[in-house]
Amino acid sequence: MGALDELLAVAVSVAREAAELAQRSRPSAITEVDTKSSKTDVVTAADVAVEQLVRARLSELRPGEPVFGEETGGAAGAPGQVCWVVDPIDGTVNYLYGYPSYAVSLAAQVDGVSVAAVVLEPLSGREWTAVRGGGSWCDGVRLGVSDATRLDLSLVATGFAYRVERRERQAAGVARLLPKVRDIRRAGAASLDLCAVAAGWVDAYFEHGLSRWDWAGGALIAEEAGAVVRLPDAVDAVGPDLTFCATPGIADRLRDVLEEVGMTEKLP
Repeated sequence: MGALDELLAVAVSVAREAAELAQRSRPSAITEVDTKSSKTDVVTAADVAVEQLVRARLSELRPGEPVFGEETGGAAGAPGQVCWVVDPIDGTVNYLYGYPSYAVSLAAQVDGVSVAAVVLEPLSGREWTAVRGGGSWCDGVRLGVSDATRLDLSLVATGFAYRVERRERQAAGVARLLPKVRDIRRAGAASLDLCAVAAGWVDAYFEHGLSRWDWAGGALIAEEAGAVVRLPDAVDAVGPDLTFCATPGIADRLRDVLEEVGMTEKLP
C-alpha cells in the first residue's frame, strides 16, 4: 500500500465512524442548535461532536499532524506536512431538517493541495473517494464526468450564501444564467455537488464564498474524475471567491457566461 492509499484508508476509517455518530446523534442534536454568521447559518451539537471525534481519532492514527476543521479551526501545517481538513457535517441545514443531502468530508492535504479524500453520506452510506493520480470512486465504481459539450443542454448546480446581501446578488446572477443552461440544481452541500459532477449527475457546479473544508474533499474527487476544477485561492481561479467545477466540454463556455452575467466578481 502506497503513502496516499494509507492516507485514504485512515480517512475512510475515521469518516465511517464520524458518519455513524452523526446519524446516531441526530434526534438529540437538532434540539441543540446555535448560529454563526447569520440566523440561517446553523451549527448543531452533532457538528461539534463529530469534529471532536475526527480530531481524536486522527491524533491516535496520525499523531502530530494538524487538523483544520469548520467548527474549531486549526493551522495548515508546515511545508510538506500532511494536514487534515474536515467538514464534520456538510449540509447542516439539510441535516437539521432531515433532508438527506449531507455528508462527512475529510481530506488529507499537503501544502494546501488535497491528495486523498473521502466524502461519506451517513443516510445512504455512499462513499466517494479519491487519491491524487489514482482516479475517484463511489462504492467501488470508478467515476467519470459527463460528455456534455453544449452549455444550453447542461445541468448546472450551485449554492447560496447565508447572508442576505450575498444571496440577493447570487439570485440575480442565477436568474441571468438560467436561460443559458438546461436547468439549475441546488442541493445544499458543496462536497456532494462536487461529487455529483464527478459522477456525471450534473455537468457543472459553481459557488461563491466556500471555505477550504467545503471543497477539500469533493474537489479532488471531481478532478480525479476528469472535471476542470478551479479553486478560489489558486492562480487560475475563475473568480476571487468562486469555486468552479465543470466537465471539460463546457468549462470554457461556462466560464465565459459566468463572467457575462457578473458571477465571477467577488461578492460583498
